[in-house]
Amino acid sequence: MPLSVPTWPELLGSATGSAVHLEMRDSYAVDYETGPFAEWRAGFRHDPADRESWWRPWLDLIQGTVGRGVAVRRARIVSEPVSEYTRFLYDGTFTNIAAGELVRWLPRRQASDIALPGNDFWLIDGRLIRWNHFTGEGASAGGEMSEDPAAVKLCADAFEAVWERAIPHDNYKIS
Repeated sequence: MPLSVPTWPELLGSATGSAVHLEMRDSYAVDYETGPFAEWRAGFRHDPADRESWWRPWLDLIQGTVGRGVAVRRARIVSEPVSEYTRFLYDGTFTNIAAGELVRWLPRRQASDIALPGNDFWLIDGRLIRWNHFTGEGASAGGEMSEDPAAVKLCADAFEAVWERAIPHDNYKIS
């Protein structure tokens, strides 16, 4: 029986020790006309001193999750030279870090020998996967939940292999 897909507050609220996220795409739902990416392209940059202007309510959720003692780690596998969208993500990652996430970057060519799942995912407490499905254009195509032990092991092993090789955000320089 398929598991229902919880809301993000429900999913992260269920975490007691860890929540890890692996991102493997070079762009996600790029809107060149409106929204944060378009604003960034026009020169907008988040002001580190103006936390209220950052990505809400997501960062509040991350801050609350970390505040409960949950380690939240995000790893991004990226092509180099990086895409314009990856530059946008990179420029805003300081907000994730300020909320308490640990973020690392792995150049795609260094991931060639890692067994990776076919989709981005969140793994909660090493037991529950939320697969993130996307269209070819990067728009969300919904999520899917799994507790399948083989899939959990694949995701856990893949994430840890990526994390071990990946470069902490403060040390990663985009090309």
